[in-house]
Amino acid sequence: QLQLVESGGGLVQPGGSLRLSCAASGFTLDVYAIGWFRQAPGKEREGVSCISINGGSTVYADSVKGRFTISRDNAKNTVYLQMNSLKPEDTAVYYCAAARTLATGYCTVVAGVYSYWGQGTQVTVSS
Repeated sequence: QLQLVESGGGLVQPGGSLRLSCAASGFTLDVYAIGWFRQAPGKEREGVSCISINGGSTVYADSVKGRFTISRDNAKNTVYLQMNSLKPEDTAVYYCAAARTLATGYCTVVAGVYSYWGQGTQVTVSS
């Protein structure tokens, strides 16, 4: 059974940091581009970041550029999203997703290309 599991969410004060993890079971991530998405209550899902299969290409939404960093450790079958300088507007459920149909050095935060999704992890930024 192919499964993605996010972890690392929680409650943090504004300006704080969290590192989200996306771990795969039942398949290896090294042939998949990985994307991170988020959805806040009452808002549409937003593409946050992605990383290509070879790790050479990353994309960030303007709202998180300079604060978030995506990385992958294929040996651990895990992708990370390091989130620094968190703001209340970053509060959302964060999802990771995997896409196999993308070129090795390419990724996108368009949700439609991703086939496998995790269940999400809640991130709350509040004082």
